[in-house]
Amino acid sequence: MNATLVILAAGMGSRYGGLKQVDSVGLNKEAIIDFTIYDAIKTGFNKVVFIIRQEHYELFKANFGDKIAKFVKVEYAFQDIADVPEGVKIPEGRTKPWGTTHALLAARDLIKDEPFIVCNADDFYGRNAFEKMMAFFESSSDADEYAACAYKVENTLSDNGTVTRGMCEVQDGYLSDIKECYNIKKEGDEIVYEVDGAYQKWPSGVGVSMNFWGFKPSVFEKIALIFKEEILKAVKENPLKYEALLPNHVGVLVKQKQAKVKVLVSDDVWFGVTYKEDKPKVMDEIAKLQSSGIYPVKLWEK
Repeated sequence: MNATLVILAAGMGSRYGGLKQVDSVGLNKEAIIDFTIYDAIKTGFNKVVFIIRQEHYELFKANFGDKIAKFVKVEYAFQDIADVPEGVKIPEGRTKPWGTTHALLAARDLIKDEPFIVCNADDFYGRNAFEKMMAFFESSSDADEYAACAYKVENTLSDNGTVTRGMCEVQDGYLSDIKECYNIKKEGDEIVYEVDGAYQKWPSGVGVSMNFWGFKPSVFEKIALIFKEEILKAVKENPLKYEALLPNHVGVLVKQKQAKVKVLVSDDVWFGVTYKEDKPKVMDEIAKLQSSGIYPVKLWEK
């Protein structure tokens, strides 16, 4: 079957201090994106769409597109602050685009019939997530049934600061709600997160979303309508900081019964580079994976 990998790579990495999407972490100078694409190809995905900023096109083409083009079809979508619904005026002083929902909508003309994964450029998800998502695509015939890969919260923390994660509430194997939780960290033997200035204990057994979604083309029209409603209001109330966040909008679709989202649980340990200080650990973990043969030392050699 045809299936596409969509990589959200238009962020600027303000906490990281640079364009972390192209930063090398592998034994042969691979970036995290390289391993994500490799896993997708190994599990049957045959197209990759990079969602980037227009000014980064040559950089991404040279670092990734040209290398992988002999293995998979490659396309680019550009997140543009001016790509907004009719009637929306760009607020004075606004320089950054409108969040992850807005980013995904940049790819709406590149995906027609096939199911697709959406994931972050700077997160290492593990092969298991791709295998489970492909199995879901092969078994699901409902155009409005999507999927989310959830991770154990303890497998997604950083040693170098707090993180933000989407708390997944699940009922009968399907997402019933998802909410953004902030300043998550380990405190002694417990994991806590901040709510209204105070810390609460993370509920036992509740997983988190790492922005690893399995969608079908029907999602574009649905999230476009939500985005239009939100942004018309947001440009008046929060013109410089409003972001259209994909997890929030998936939650809206679930609550409004416009879609159902099957939750696929991965036991893999996520790792990523939220902070610059995370990089040595990521490099060490990837070196182990390459040295043990799970990934080749040179990913893109035929």
